[in-house]
Formats: sequence, C-alpha cells, structure tokens
Amino acid sequence: MRILRDYQYALPEDRGAAVAIGNFDGVHLGHQHVIDQARHRDMPLGLLTFEPHPRQFFAPDSPPFRLMNAEARANRLQKLGVDILYELPFNAALAGLSAEAFAREVLAEGLGVMRVIVGADFCFGKGRAGTVGMLSAFGQEMGFDVVVVPIKHGDLGAISSTNIRLALSEGRPRDAASMLGHWHRIEGPVVHGEKRGRTLGYPTANMGLEGLHLPKLGVYAVIVDVRDGAHPGTYHGVASLGVRPMFGGEVPNLETFLFDFSGDLYGCDLSVALIDYLRPEMKFDGLDALITQMDADSDTARAILKALP
Repeated sequence: MRILRDYQYALPEDRGAAVAIGNFDGVHLGHQHVIDQARHRDMPLGLLTFEPHPRQFFAPDSPPFRLMNAEARANRLQKLGVDILYELPFNAALAGLSAEAFAREVLAEGLGVMRVIVGADFCFGKGRAGTVGMLSAFGQEMGFDVVVVPIKHGDLGAISSTNIRLALSEGRPRDAASMLGHWHRIEGPVVHGEKRGRTLGYPTANMGLEGLHLPKLGVYAVIVDVRDGAHPGTYHGVASLGVRPMFGGEVPNLETFLFDFSGDLYGCDLSVALIDYLRPEMKFDGLDALITQMDADSDTARAILKALP
C-alpha cells in the first residue's frame, strides 16, 4: 500500500483510482462497506482520509476520542487491500477550501480520481457546507463518478464510531467488536514503566494511551500480537487499563501480562486486542491481596480465551 500525504504531488500511478473518502476512525463495518463499494477491477482501490482528524484540528483541547491512531488505521486498511492511502494533512489551508474547491483542486485536478464513494452522511468543504448531492453535481462537471452508500445498521443499531466508543466506555468490547468487524485494538511501542510487575511475578508490557478514547478502566482478557523484535507471534494475556490506584497513579496506561512468555519486549510494537472486561480497577489492602486477585484474573482470562472459536 502506497501512502500519499500531499495531493499536489501525486504521481501518475497515484491517479485514476476509485476512492472512498472519510475519517475511518476504527475502520468499522460501515467503513468497510464503503470501501467495498470502491473496489473496481479496472481501477486501483484508494482511500482518502485526514491527519489529524478534523475534530482534533478544530477542538484541540477536547478529550481524546480516537479509536485508533494513524499507524493503526493504516495497518488495518492495508489488511483490507487498499492500494493507495491518501492521508492528507488537515490544516488551515485544507479546512479553508470551499466544497467546490475541494472537489476541483483535491479530487479532480490533484488526485485525478475516477470514482468517489462516500457514506450518506458525508459533508465536506469549509464549514462542512458540501453535501453528497453537491458532490454528485461536481463529479458530473469535473469528470468523476460518485456513489453514495447508505448508513449500515447491525443488531445494536447504526454502526458508527460514536456507538463503538459508547460500547467501550461501558466495558462491552464484544459489542464493539460486533460493530467493528474485528477486535478493538490498542497499538504502539512498549515503553519503560515502574517495573513493579516483575517483583510481583507479573512482568508487564506497558503502553501509552495518548490521544485515544479510553475504554472502561479495569482488567481485560486480551490477545496480543507482537509484531517485531525477538519474539514475534500471537499470545494470550491479561491487561490492566487504568491509573493503578494501588500505587497512586494518575496517567492512564495499558499494562499487559503475556501468558507463557519470557523475554524482553521494550521498544517492540504490540497490538493488544480487548476481548472481555473482567472487573474494574481496585485498591487492595496489601500486595498479597493484589497478587491473589491477579492470579484469579489470569485464571479467568485463560478460560475465556481458551473458549474462543
């Protein structure tokens, strides 16, 4: 998958694609349905998105809301067979383009798209003034086809990033997965922590959560993909997502204990899938009580993960 970050420097091989447009936060089943409509045997499969998310640009002090960072999104899109990812910088210049200017300068002249696929709620251009009807009219004028895809619904209602965030906030990772079409994953490098886990018999891989929507704080059964380093592979485990109330923590992070694993993971890239919520964060009377609970959490997580199809 090629990644292009400036529409003004598109090469000939970057042009002529069928392109799905949107933020694609989470790359959920609704997003995947839009992407599927962009598949065409005679055109490269393209996807146009923005970095940072426009919401971050317009409200930089708002609470973190993203389901995945840019790297995780790119990883997921590559797995879906996207040929070209147009990851355009969302800045004042792009935000200031009128709907017509966006269609002409970015889509038609810059990227030379042949086909554009969007969801029924798609808005574009300065002030989100552009509608799908306007986009269709611009396409007829400027030489690209437009396909509008209805909002996809599932057993839990409309499939949306908002409803997925709600499910995660309420400790329902399986409901989130039913809308995502895949497990919700937290991805990134393993960083150095306070190394308390190893003294308790539970050495953990620590990961930051900066910029991401926080699922319900607590303990989860997880599946972990170690993507690089000396120990690549898939492992089962148990993870604590939170602020470590036992030790007076303040900044949330993810601490994951991999079952039946021994090795150094510092600096390695991990993808941690949240499978089931086990319990909330707790403060214990002492380390012995904490270790007893960690033993119980591990047993519960092992049983849950063993039962997965």
